[in-house]
Amino acid sequence: MAWFGPALLSLVILTPTSGSSLPASPIADFALPDQHGKIHRLHDWRQSKLVVVVFVGVDCPLAELYAPRLVSLASELAPKQVALLAIDSNEHDSIAEILRYADTHHIPFPILKDAGQTAADCFGATRTPEAFVLDERRVLRYRGRIDDQYAIGVRRAQPERCDLKLAVEELLSGRPVSRPVTQASGCMIDRQAPPRTSAFTYCHDIAPLLQKHCVACHRPGQIAPFALLTYEQVKRRARSIGLAVADDRMPPWHADPSHGKFANDVHLSEHEKACIQAWVRSGCPEGNPEDLLPSRQFTDGWNISRPDVVVSIPEPFTIPAEGTVEYQYFEVDPGFREDKWVRAAEIRPGNRAVVHHCLVFLKQPGSTKVFATGELGSYCLEAMAVGSPPTQLPDGMAKLVPAGSHFLFVVHYTPIGKVQTDRTSIGLVFAEPGKVRKEVATKLLTDPELCIPPRAAEHRIEKTYRMPGDVVLLSMFPHMHLRGKSFRYEVDYPDGSSEILLDVPRYDFNWQNKYVLAEPKYLPRGSLLRCTAHYDNSENNPHNPDPEATVRAGPQSWDEMFNGYFDFALADEDRTQLPSPIALDRAAARTLGMLLVLLLSAGLLLVDRLRRNRGAGQSH
Repeated sequence: MAWFGPALLSLVILTPTSGSSLPASPIADFALPDQHGKIHRLHDWRQSKLVVVVFVGVDCPLAELYAPRLVSLASELAPKQVALLAIDSNEHDSIAEILRYADTHHIPFPILKDAGQTAADCFGATRTPEAFVLDERRVLRYRGRIDDQYAIGVRRAQPERCDLKLAVEELLSGRPVSRPVTQASGCMIDRQAPPRTSAFTYCHDIAPLLQKHCVACHRPGQIAPFALLTYEQVKRRARSIGLAVADDRMPPWHADPSHGKFANDVHLSEHEKACIQAWVRSGCPEGNPEDLLPSRQFTDGWNISRPDVVVSIPEPFTIPAEGTVEYQYFEVDPGFREDKWVRAAEIRPGNRAVVHHCLVFLKQPGSTKVFATGELGSYCLEAMAVGSPPTQLPDGMAKLVPAGSHFLFVVHYTPIGKVQTDRTSIGLVFAEPGKVRKEVATKLLTDPELCIPPRAAEHRIEKTYRMPGDVVLLSMFPHMHLRGKSFRYEVDYPDGSSEILLDVPRYDFNWQNKYVLAEPKYLPRGSLLRCTAHYDNSENNPHNPDPEATVRAGPQSWDEMFNGYFDFALADEDRTQLPSPIALDRAAARTLGMLLVLLLSAGLLLVDRLRRNRGAGQSH
């Protein structure tokens, strides 16, 4: 099992289908056009023993993932006289977009456009993809998921139960369906809400909230699967937005607000959530476009300022449509012939839909190991994962990249249902060496001997680090895999007191966030940083690939990790005050001169003492 994929990072939901039983009456006939304009009726498939209907959406990430499965299933069912067709009931999905979806996935069956949601109402469909099976009398015998391979936070290498296929096989053999209703996992069908009077409008109230909390990801070229920059874009997602906000899934933020203040905190206040809910319920009024504030500006797709240099993996890498992709390693020579000081860094995937996370380490040419740099031993140059912000260090602080260093890109790819390519890059903004006051290091607390017993629900691991001097802590970045349950950073001060710096009580592998402190945290010499994690390897963990497994440390998602990253610098360091080489030479000369004077003085004293002793001896 691996992470579900960047394409699902926002508005996909998992809820039970409405109702626990199926209607006894047949589904009424309907007439809908397909993507080519041809009209189809349910009656057209009267010769088929069964009819499988799957509701899809052209930009729903789950509908993308399941498209190859549906193509294969249609081919398998045709000889058995079972028809398969798709229906798109999303109000804002155009015929052109449906054609693009069909062409991209080589869909051989018709995709019907349900403009008024009459078919969705008839079936009771609410999600995409959601599957329905009709018997010979066109009575509904199954509704729900296609299989259990994909769900929120879950991506099995293979499905454990193929519900749709099993339902068809049971009906063809004359048996009742063993599980007639299952949970459908997917996006809400886009419907037009009836207009109502509202105190809130898009232009005056909703757009500013989205600009503040959402558009950094929900814009072209970024990690979200769709943009939320215009009224039409937001309106078509309004119901899903309302549900995601109500469930506290969006915007993604998992730190307990009782501990620490963070510069990249994106969570909505209760007032902001209520505003969005009221706007959705009122039918999403647009308001006066003159109320719109200027859009938030970004630099050519980067979240940092324009990079001084961009370094990319050597060649585009191809990601298959399905399956598991092992971690990929790409070594690149950036061509640095002198030391570089980096004050901002951002890893930019070439294809955000398939890049789950990426780290860039430094290594010596010809070496098989990465190396820690600088006086503090910085472990990692930059990391990118779903939800994590780029590195933007305070003025006067920077990371060291020694001359001649090679970059090692470590990339985790996640297939999304169609073949993709990627060429990930890292952008760097340099600091002037003479203006760097403090060297920043990324340290890592880890447990390479990690071992979680089978069915352990509260497995605890703790690691500590003693601060080598007075330091300032800048950020914290916890990382675990699918069995990760909680992660906490604490500090034990030399005076015996302690403080919780960051508490993530419900860790979510789908979102790998770096928590950047609003103000650097001073930790005196001798402070003990303590990272504590809990893991759930029991059957009660819905994301657990195998509760019977003994889980050890490893890079794949079905393995585990205990990684407590943190960025810090020495509090009293000021590199700008270091003597110049000339000053060092003069200081050395002065020191040598003083030593010579001392030696000469000592020699004269010794000679004088010997003379006195000789004179005293002769007198005696």
